[in-house]
Amino acid sequence: MVLAAVGCGFLAASTGCQTPEPAGAMQQIRSQAEVSQPPLAQTLREGDVLKISFRGVPNLDTTQQVRRDGRITLSMVGEVKAADLTPTELEKQLVQLYAPQLVTKEVTVTVVSSSFGVFVTGAVIHPGKIMSDRPITALEAVMEAGGFDSAKANMKAVVVIRNKGGQTQNYTLNLQLVLEGKQNEQFYLEPSDIVYVPEKFSWF
Repeated sequence: MVLAAVGCGFLAASTGCQTPEPAGAMQQIRSQAEVSQPPLAQTLREGDVLKISFRGVPNLDTTQQVRRDGRITLSMVGEVKAADLTPTELEKQLVQLYAPQLVTKEVTVTVVSSSFGVFVTGAVIHPGKIMSDRPITALEAVMEAGGFDSAKANMKAVVVIRNKGGQTQNYTLNLQLVLEGKQNEQFYLEPSDIVYVPEKFSWF
């Protein structure tokens, strides 16, 4: 018995008697600090409507919507990838592609409209699809869905489910801290993200 007690004490000192995480519980969970920052510059994405102006060559001016494959189709050069680029990056690319036709090396890309959808489900008042024309945080999406169901919602373990590159990524957020003003970082959503608000555990 003494040896058992000593062994337990040694394990407690070395491991802190931590309960092992369930297998896979932390899989695909990333630090909120790593992913909650808004982009430093606007990134173009599917559904954005772009106005492209060529200074000195108005016949090339066009308005295009970024397709689901992330591309736009332009005269003379064909398909051009626009998604995941900033307007400035796309401008530089177009200057290179149209160099022989340009009087001055100046192309302007303006986002006319930007709209994308996310889904909010679980313990909220009005679960469903939320459309936004601007960057939106997980908390804002919940508010757009009518807010938390205060009798059921576990605001400390909200999950954002994201499909990226054919893989599912899960992010666990403590929105209770944000509501209480104890955390300033916000988690910004991407198109088609799913925000799931779980219910509190009930003991009978």
